Amino acid sequence: MNRLRVTPGPVLALTAVWLATRALMSWLLMHDSSPLLGGGSVPREVWRLYFHWYGVLSHGTFPSHDSTWQYPPGAGAVLLAPGLLPWLTYFQAFVLLTLTADALIAAALVRAGTRPGRSLFGAALWTCGLPLLLHLPLARYDVQVTAFAVISLLTLRRSPRAGGVLGALGALVKVWPALVLLGTPSGPTTRRAWGWAAAAGGTCLVLVAISFNNPLAFLREQGGRGVQIESFGGTALNLARHVGWSGRARYQYGSVELVGPHVPAVAMASLALTAAAFVLLVLWRVRARHWSPATPYDAALAAVLLFTVTSRVISPQYMIWLIGLAAVCLTSRHTSQRPVALLILAASALSSLVYPVFYREVIDGTWTGCLLMLARNGLLAAAAVMSFVRLWRSARPPTGKTVPATQPRPDSDRLPDRALSIS
Repeated sequence: MNRLRVTPGPVLALTAVWLATRALMSWLLMHDSSPLLGGGSVPREVWRLYFHWYGVLSHGTFPSHDSTWQYPPGAGAVLLAPGLLPWLTYFQAFVLLTLTADALIAAALVRAGTRPGRSLFGAALWTCGLPLLLHLPLARYDVQVTAFAVISLLTLRRSPRAGGVLGALGALVKVWPALVLLGTPSGPTTRRAWGWAAAAGGTCLVLVAISFNNPLAFLREQGGRGVQIESFGGTALNLARHVGWSGRARYQYGSVELVGPHVPAVAMASLALTAAAFVLLVLWRVRARHWSPATPYDAALAAVLLFTVTSRVISPQYMIWLIGLAAVCLTSRHTSQRPVALLILAASALSSLVYPVFYREVIDGTWTGCLLMLARNGLLAAAAVMSFVRLWRSARPPTGKTVPATQPRPDSDRLPDRALSIS
């Protein structure tokens, strides 16, 4: 096969932009004490909460009876990793490792984008989109989780086994990367990816159970979570304050949640919507008959969007996941998710206004806070609906033709020449 020549100009430009934007994000993190940047609230989670968990994990046990610990056991490895750099403080080592994971994602997207039939738009989206969240990504471990998901997706077509293992490892850190395996082409690819994911996940769980105490303690605390203030349910309840609802905001389970009348009903409605989203995704999987090279990417983004918008919790760092998955979609010229990626970028920019800039307004339920949340969540809702509709349509065979549910060639992202001529 004749490979396309890749000019170094775009790659060098992306590298320069990555270095400049990450330097700016680091500068913002060092000047977080400004009231507009959260007054020190953004990095507090690392040097107070993560460092506390690091101390507990270092003694061979997971936090128990700790309402803020709600993460699968794989998260322990990420939180222990800064200890591998003892010449740095925990905070410095954590940020350095986060930047390393960020660079790894960018490099993987560039490598994918320079292959024949691919695009560098994915690398550009990640490089330029992540700074829309200001310095928040450097003070959360979601970049590391997103690295597992992104590299799993980019690996799936060439090595379903490696893709499955990486997806399972990501799921052990923060559950949602398991969704990246939803769109694997039916047949041997799915059997290999899902089989190796199950084997790797089970093996790692056994090893963790042998090495640590209380590996499943997070389940008890996760089940007790209520309605976080930035979720769709939280936005509805905040608006209800203006018509007499007597509830209030309270910090619990590691986030600001709303407590008061009807909150359990709203939480149950969110869980019911999540179940409905799961049914929709299963229905798509069963009825899908046509896989393009971009279908696994598009399916992963649609699935995570649906589970995000129906969740009881939509923390600002969730946008990191969506930017990463949208970037993977844009590495393929055949993705159906380009408009969705634009909506995600707009929602990310608004998320930075919500937190940390105007977070006090959101907590107090002022009209400013409510309108910001309506706008951000409205964009996410539109993105989720558009993403799933486009995924559904892309999986239907062309009109008048019956297309078997087969996977594309593993060594190319290009459609036949005739298809390219009518694109």
